[in-house]
Amino acid sequence: MGAAAGLDPAFALHRGGKMAVRATVPVRDADDLSLAYTPGVAKVCAAIAEQPELAHDYTWTSQVVAVVTDGSAVLGLGDIGPAASMPVMEGKAILFKQFAGVDAVPIALDCRDTDEIVETVARLAPSFGGVNLEDIAAPRCFEIERKLQERLDIPVFHDDQHGTAVVTLAALRNAARLTGRGLAELRVVISGAGAAGVAIAKILLGAGIGDVALCDRRGVVSGDREDLTDVKREIAGLTNRAGLTGSLEDAMAGADVFIGVSGGTVPESAVARLAPGAFVFAMANPNPEIHPTVAARHAAVVATGRSDFPNQINNVLAFPGIFAGALQVRAARITEGMKLAAAEALAAVVADELTPQRVIPSPFDERVAPAVAAAVAAAARAEGVARR
Repeated sequence: MGAAAGLDPAFALHRGGKMAVRATVPVRDADDLSLAYTPGVAKVCAAIAEQPELAHDYTWTSQVVAVVTDGSAVLGLGDIGPAASMPVMEGKAILFKQFAGVDAVPIALDCRDTDEIVETVARLAPSFGGVNLEDIAAPRCFEIERKLQERLDIPVFHDDQHGTAVVTLAALRNAARLTGRGLAELRVVISGAGAAGVAIAKILLGAGIGDVALCDRRGVVSGDREDLTDVKREIAGLTNRAGLTGSLEDAMAGADVFIGVSGGTVPESAVARLAPGAFVFAMANPNPEIHPTVAARHAAVVATGRSDFPNQINNVLAFPGIFAGALQVRAARITEGMKLAAAEALAAVVADELTPQRVIPSPFDERVAPAVAAAVAAAARAEGVARR
C-alpha cells in the first residue's frame, strides 16, 4: 500500500474491519458464567435437541442473516475475488444493523461452482434465519438462488436482483403518481439483461406495467434470437408484447421509461426520442448511462444510483426492512407478494411529498425500514408463509 493510501480516510476507517461481536448478556462472575455457559447452557441444548424449533427462541439464529458472496461481481469492481469482497460484505452487514437492527454475518466463499456454493450455504443454514446473496455474477446467481430456495426453509434473497427491483418499482410508482399516470399506461425499456435487469422486468410485470422491453449488448431480448441464455429466453417469453426488435436506441423511441442497469453509455439523441414526460432511471455506478443533467433536458423525472443527485435508487431502502419483516414472522421464504408489498410501502413513505426531485425517500429517512418491515410481515401472513 502506498503512502497516499495510508493517508486516505477510507483506509483509516477500514483498518481492523468495520464489525465486532458484542455479547447481549453479562458474564461478570461465576453465576453469570454458569448460566451463559456450562452447566446452564446444557439445559437449553438438550431442550433444542428434543424440540429443534426451540432454537428460534433460545439462540440468535432467527434474528441473523448470512451475507454470502463469491466475489465474482462486486459493486462496480467486477470479479475481484472473495478476500477483496469482504469490505463490501462487512458494509452490507453494518447496513442491516444500522437501518433495521438486523444482525448479519459476512461470508465470502472461495469457490465458483454453482453446486459447491449451494451445498456450502445449505450446510451453514442452521446458523441463520435468512440468506442474503450478494455480488454473485449472472447467470450463475439465478441458479444458486433458485436451488437454495428449493432446499431451505428460510428466506433466500439475492439483493442485486430483488432489492434493486423493489426500489426501482417504488420510484416508478411515485413518478407515475406525480405525473397522473398509471403503471398500465407505461412502456419501459431496460438497458441491461443481467441480474438486476431481469428482476426489474419481472417485478414490473407483476405490478401491472403496460409493457417492458429488455435489452442487452445485442439489442432487444426477443424470442426470435438464437443466442439467448435460458434466463433470457424465459424473460423474452414474458416481455416485449410490442414485438420490438433492433437496438436499444430503436426500442427507446417513444418509450415512457428508460431504466439503466448496464454500465453502458446512451447518447443524448436516443434520450431525445423518448416520449414526452418520460422518466429516466440511469442507475449505473459511478457513471450513469445518461448523465442526469443531460437526462433532465428530456425527462420529467430523473433518478440515478448516486448519492450526489436527487432520487437515488439505493438497495438500502429495501433489504434491511424486507429481512426485518421476514424474520419478525419467521417467514419460510420471500414471495413475489412480499416484494410488491415492500415496494408499495416504500413508495407510500413519500407519497404525500412528491416532487420531480423526490420520488423516493432518502436512505436516512427513519420511516423507511419500519414501513417496509410491517408491509412484508403482513404480506407473509396473508400468503401463508409466516410461522410466527
